[in-house]
Amino acid sequence: MILDALPLQDPTWQLFAGTLAVLLVASIVGGLLKWRVAQGRPHAVIDNLNSRVNAWWVMVALLGVAFTFGKPGALVLFAFTSWAALREYITLTHTRRADHLALALLFYLVLPLQYFLIWIEWYGLYSIFIPVHAFLVLPILACLRGDTRRFLERTAKVQWGLMICVYCVSHVPALLTLEIPGYEGRQLLLVAYLIIVVQGSDVLQYVWGKLLGRHKIAPELSPSKTVEGFVGGVASATLLGAALHGVTPFTPLQSAAVALTLCLMGFLGGLVMSAIKRDRGVKDWGTLIEGHGGMLDRLDSVVFAAPMFFHIVRFWWTP
Repeated sequence: MILDALPLQDPTWQLFAGTLAVLLVASIVGGLLKWRVAQGRPHAVIDNLNSRVNAWWVMVALLGVAFTFGKPGALVLFAFTSWAALREYITLTHTRRADHLALALLFYLVLPLQYFLIWIEWYGLYSIFIPVHAFLVLPILACLRGDTRRFLERTAKVQWGLMICVYCVSHVPALLTLEIPGYEGRQLLLVAYLIIVVQGSDVLQYVWGKLLGRHKIAPELSPSKTVEGFVGGVASATLLGAALHGVTPFTPLQSAAVALTLCLMGFLGGLVMSAIKRDRGVKDWGTLIEGHGGMLDRLDSVVFAAPMFFHIVRFWWTP
């Protein structure tokens, strides 16, 4: 009776159940490694792996709750995500008293307004609101205070934080506004597809790197990334994307091409975010997510992949 009541034919439910199954297997493997290899004692690699898996349980649960409420749930979740990411970014950014009004507007006006524009599906404005209007107004507010010390540097850093933490992240729930013929009411699956492919690429690069990694690909930016991990992770995630074509409006070949693009953007985005961290002299953006660091450490690849995915789908799959 219980099984009959579950929406087993719903692709969203199937995708969610598959993700839970993968996490369950990962938890069992992590537990066995802790028991047999580490023999219950502290082990840096295994403990980090188990922390990452535990954090994924929490993140998948939050996504599941948000998906239950549909578009409102997704908007609230990613608005909070933008807020947490922006807070981490600004914490590591040099600002002065003259910037405080601009920063207050950034958190309490620009951020909620960007998500409100997505809620009412006003594409003509939410696509330019931050990179045009907010970018012009914020420096005006800062310069009116008369503090010119490191003005260009301060302005550029605030604008860049707004771009990556709010504008780019907001393109994830913006996928729900796309009207794709024959795909009505299934846009949440595009959000799930984006997250699974991009985050899957990160995880698979980590796994392949641990198994076969020998040659560092960008030692100055991210010492843990290797050529072998990059190739194995991107290739595996591309195949994963092709296998998930059934939950998208893409053919298998199209889905593989889209997934490859997302993986490459995610990898390159991760390097950019690592460059910013090195510039600020920190290893992680924060400590919000155990085993992962801060919100931005988990989001760095999604930040760059989300706008690209949104515009690919909008350009080729909407009228």
